[in-house]
Amino acid sequence: MVTRKDIAEQAGVSQSTVSRLLNGDPTLKVKADTRRRIMRPAAELGYRAFTSRSIAVLNVPPQFDELQDAYFQSLQTELRKVAAEQGTTLTFFDSIDSLIAHADDHDGFVATGPTSFQRTDLAHLRDALRYGVFIDTNPAPDWFDSVRPDLSQTMLDALDTLLVDGYTCIGYIGGVGSIMGLHNHTEDIRSLAFSDWSKRLGLPNEQYIYADGPFTVSNGRALAARLLTDHPDDLPNALVIGSDPMAVGVLQAFAEAGVRVPTDIAVVSVDNLPIAQYTAPPLSSYAIDLHELVYAALTTLTDAIARDRHVRRHVLLSTELVRRESLPSKS
Repeated sequence: MVTRKDIAEQAGVSQSTVSRLLNGDPTLKVKADTRRRIMRPAAELGYRAFTSRSIAVLNVPPQFDELQDAYFQSLQTELRKVAAEQGTTLTFFDSIDSLIAHADDHDGFVATGPTSFQRTDLAHLRDALRYGVFIDTNPAPDWFDSVRPDLSQTMLDALDTLLVDGYTCIGYIGGVGSIMGLHNHTEDIRSLAFSDWSKRLGLPNEQYIYADGPFTVSNGRALAARLLTDHPDDLPNALVIGSDPMAVGVLQAFAEAGVRVPTDIAVVSVDNLPIAQYTAPPLSSYAIDLHELVYAALTTLTDAIARDRHVRRHVLLSTELVRRESLPSKS
């Protein structure tokens, strides 16, 4: 059976330091390198009763609207909850520079928020703090881990669900994100996947794809207005929307134009924010399991720190459709 003495000997520190760290002593001040020297042999020797970790959170919130921010606020709330359950201390930073300035105080970092970072800034972050997990984005797949909802699969699931329900002419409204990594394309995986899966399924949907601007209420309303102007007499009979905030704007535009949901057009969205229950009609939406997203991120980060792992992991999590009145079943 592994003991704390064994860990102390491998880490080259005192048994007292090991005991205080593994017991989560809040008064203990050790450098991140010392903490990792203890956590690594603890993991390798199979000692799992340690909880004390100091994790930085790089949180750069969206600047567009309150509903878009609601998703990331919910993500932060779940992050705090899971961290508390695991005995992990979180410190929030609103810029890469501020995080780098305090990198030595932390074992690793998680990043939330939709902000696209410059490659040079991410390189400086990697040099300062090598262990990091991006939640919901993947800006540097060769340098950091990531945990994201599988939105490409969600688009295929949405198309399959609509086809089974009898909808054959399907449109898409979404924003412009960033397919990040070495290429940083100004595009979003949702619109890219919707277009690709439509072609593979033989669906003539290209004329009904509207993907531009931010994932906001106002932009959803504007893109829906464009759809109505471009197709006054040949609207699709179903619509997939990239996010709930955009869907709220789409429903507003349809209501103003006298387009009835779901009688004239069925609607399904992504996020399943609380607002989806209170729109008119209540919005069908693919739910992202925030607890699983956060838990997977912290587990991935803890494993990387403890084992000094340099092979990057990129985890994709499935979503689940919550069906409400905007998408009645035709089957």
